[in-house]
Amino acid sequence: MKNQTFGLLPRDVATQLRNYGRLMRIDKPIGIWLLLWPTLWALWIAAEGHPDQGLFVIFVLGVFVMRSAGCVLNDYADRRIDPYVERTRSRPIAAGAVAPAEALLLFVALGLIAIGLATMLNRPARLLAIVGAVLTIVYPFIKRFVSIPQFVLGAAFGWAVPMAFAAQTGEVPQLAWLLFGTALLWAVIYDTFYAMVDREDDRKIGVKSTATLFGEVDLFVIAGLQVLMLLALVLVGLRAELGLWYFASIAAAAGLMVYHQWLARDRQPAGCFAAFLNNHVIGLVVFVGIVLHYSFNPA
Repeated sequence: MKNQTFGLLPRDVATQLRNYGRLMRIDKPIGIWLLLWPTLWALWIAAEGHPDQGLFVIFVLGVFVMRSAGCVLNDYADRRIDPYVERTRSRPIAAGAVAPAEALLLFVALGLIAIGLATMLNRPARLLAIVGAVLTIVYPFIKRFVSIPQFVLGAAFGWAVPMAFAAQTGEVPQLAWLLFGTALLWAVIYDTFYAMVDREDDRKIGVKSTATLFGEVDLFVIAGLQVLMLLALVLVGLRAELGLWYFASIAAAAGLMVYHQWLARDRQPAGCFAAFLNNHVIGLVVFVGIVLHYSFNPA
């Protein structure tokens, strides 16, 4: 009997580790990409195409850890909401696979790893990391009180931009804040598409979002935000003196934005979700434009 009990233990542990992985959204890396691309934009521009290798590793690991921590805390905060939303009722806490106390312990563990990574940065970046941590903690709860939680998410997802500039150069110039604003606008765009998937469920249970706030003019408002983002990207390119490759990437991003509007044209959940998922290609395209500029126009 004892051998059978111990024989079952590895399987139980493996199952629970998979549940923790699902809680961290390791099986759904879209959030990692959406957080990673603005971080890499900032690292490359701040370093004029030659970012410090150590900083690259720290920020990539930081993206993974902070995104995972944010997902864990979000599911803990939504543990009484997720069971009533079609898309989220199978999440580990909502389904009873992970206890709330376990989720909090996992969040603390990830937070300690993030603190360890932050200690490897210079003082300006460490100070900014404190603000980033506050934004990560506040966001999961803010949607109960304000109608524009996507702007808070945008600030949280974009905060790696000024951190990257501070870590690479020791300061946060106007260019960094302009790029941060660009990342914020982008997050509002793609997370509004995401919120449109759950809009009907959110209305029933009283969850606030830009999707419910914008209502029937949602796609029109998103289009306006897309134009603002493109203009911001152009200003970034002019201020950073980026060249043809970069501006070609902006043109490609504009085409992708039109495609996303088409995907969500009927406001059906599947189309809106596809538009959300495809947004990470915009981040990739812009990053490729930045890399190509510095590759063919070395300082």
